[in-house]
Amino acid sequence: MPVSPRRHLRRIARRVRAMLPFAAEPEVSDGDAAAGADRRAWEPPFDASSPAPPMSYPITGLAALASRAYLSAEANFHLPFNRASVPAPASPLPQRRRVLVCHDMEGGYRNDAAPQGGDKPDAYALWHWHLVDVFVYFSHYLVTLPPPCWINAAHLHGVKVLGTFIAEWDEGVKICKEMLATKASAQMYAERLTELAHTLGFDGWLINIEVNLDVHFIDNLKEFVKHLTMTMHDAVPGSLVIWWYDAITVNGDLDWQDKLNKYNKPFFDVCDGLFSNYTWKENDPQDSATVAGDRKYDVYMGIDVFGRNTFGGGQWTTNVALDLLKKVDISAAIFAPGWVYETKQPPDFQRAQNQVMVIRYPLKGCKSPMIHGTIFLAKVFSFKAEPYSGGNCLTVKGSLQQNIIFSEQLFNGGLAMEDGPVHLFYSIRANASSALGLSLDLSSRNKQGTSKILVAEDIATFTRKKQNHKYGSYVKADKVELHAPDNHGWVLYKATVSSSAGHTLTGINIVCTLKFTGEISPESEDVDGTSLYQASLGHLSIRNTDKNTEFPPAESWITEGDYISWSKCSNGSELVNLKISWKLKNPDQPQPPFSKYNIYVEKLTADSDLKVPSPKSYLGVASVDAFYVSGLEVSNEVTGLKFFIQAFAHDGSWQELEECPKFFLFPVHSE
Repeated sequence: MPVSPRRHLRRIARRVRAMLPFAAEPEVSDGDAAAGADRRAWEPPFDASSPAPPMSYPITGLAALASRAYLSAEANFHLPFNRASVPAPASPLPQRRRVLVCHDMEGGYRNDAAPQGGDKPDAYALWHWHLVDVFVYFSHYLVTLPPPCWINAAHLHGVKVLGTFIAEWDEGVKICKEMLATKASAQMYAERLTELAHTLGFDGWLINIEVNLDVHFIDNLKEFVKHLTMTMHDAVPGSLVIWWYDAITVNGDLDWQDKLNKYNKPFFDVCDGLFSNYTWKENDPQDSATVAGDRKYDVYMGIDVFGRNTFGGGQWTTNVALDLLKKVDISAAIFAPGWVYETKQPPDFQRAQNQVMVIRYPLKGCKSPMIHGTIFLAKVFSFKAEPYSGGNCLTVKGSLQQNIIFSEQLFNGGLAMEDGPVHLFYSIRANASSALGLSLDLSSRNKQGTSKILVAEDIATFTRKKQNHKYGSYVKADKVELHAPDNHGWVLYKATVSSSAGHTLTGINIVCTLKFTGEISPESEDVDGTSLYQASLGHLSIRNTDKNTEFPPAESWITEGDYISWSKCSNGSELVNLKISWKLKNPDQPQPPFSKYNIYVEKLTADSDLKVPSPKSYLGVASVDAFYVSGLEVSNEVTGLKFFIQAFAHDGSWQELEECPKFFLFPVHSE
């Protein structure tokens, strides 16, 4: 596909470096200093077998793909850290028009290439998963493997994730000639791609063959696509192979068609979909739908958010193309939504992305329907407060009037309820004067009306306010666990709401008010007094069971330390690197489905009292059963290191640190 001049120069620089001997450092002259500055960590002389902070990276050559080196634990130290931990949605895509989002962010593998977390709080992210059916992680390397953070986030919201296989430019011609030399070679490379997706836990491939080829290679190209589709469907239920995009034709010509037609349909017929080039004209979507027939939803019409010759102009008018596709009733493929981030669109990334993703979101304050348009909070939503459990949180902060309830919708949808109780678990951190609750919007399926249920710990605080009539009923939430110092003030709540099969949950709202500090009656009209409000919502889950998560006791785990190395600091201290891993002792016991593990360390000294817990330092979060500790400084007074592996369940509960599995390590100077 067409690329910007800057990316074109970077791509040429990468190809020049790739042609150098594996162990040779490229010489950097003044003329290519800029390209050298963009050198990626996996480029020569990278050794994937050496212990290092875990990294996600692509496969850049056919030989590496054929060798299976990426999937070898001996050859690839980073392998266990790159496996997804959230299962894929096995169901097929819905029979309706769909939205595919194709990530293309600064060449790929930026801050998201660190499976244990990056160091950039304002890194690019996507949070509109409810609008997306398929997510593609894209770069211009031969085999683009999605980092696990994207796979886990997408799977958590039922979105399928595809990697990318791309052959382009002169090097792409050589790759295709080798890959498609025989039917057997075409099938072998297809099987290597299937193995990667199955092992790492993503859902398929987006294939981009963007070269001119002799026509005698076309049959084997179709065999490659067909065999990849077949093996993916066998290995990963619900998987996809999308032919991206309509660059090469059945005649072997690099000739973008901008739609589905007879020149690219033979590829479409042996896979799960087609991603059209984004320079299509007004009639092309309808032409594509006609050619596709019953499979029109498998045609994804490309839209470039950067606006490079795209219908409607892209950027802030991306909706023009989307509106046309909605009218035609055909699927959309949104390419490079990172335009908002890369071009620093005002007023800031979060609000600009909300706008470009076609979300109703206020740009100046927040107006609640409950308070008739008056803005009571000077600054409403923030995602930059101290995070919940190593992740993120939603903070409501600003000036709020004493007798007012502020509410804003968090989710809207249509979740069919069943007879019986529904259990809500949520985590809150708030200052002493701020109360935070949740309200549920329920509608009757027989059109008999709607109702609101308010869930909160201190019901009286809300019922005494003048707007309490907005709620039909109240449910008290109880603390599940009191906050401890290592949980940074977060409190987990649980509430049980009665439901019936005749209702649909249409919305979940955050509800905020101030706790009373004086005598203010619900009838009082004096709401001039304001106070500072600040509260954060860390997580919310809805379950149909109230059974508490049972965490295996510490003695049921095996913890191990590998790749341990020590080095001296200039100040006399030592630095330690090691990989910690854990598993259950009973091999027949299934691994618990925990959402993540927080890793802490306690530095023991000769004066430490093993019966009294000492301060612990947070090291990071693991989504798999391993964690790499890099460059941990150990002073001479330290006689031992005690690492804690704290499991977190999907309902938001966690294991107390003293009950967690542990790993002990003794510094070399203490042995």
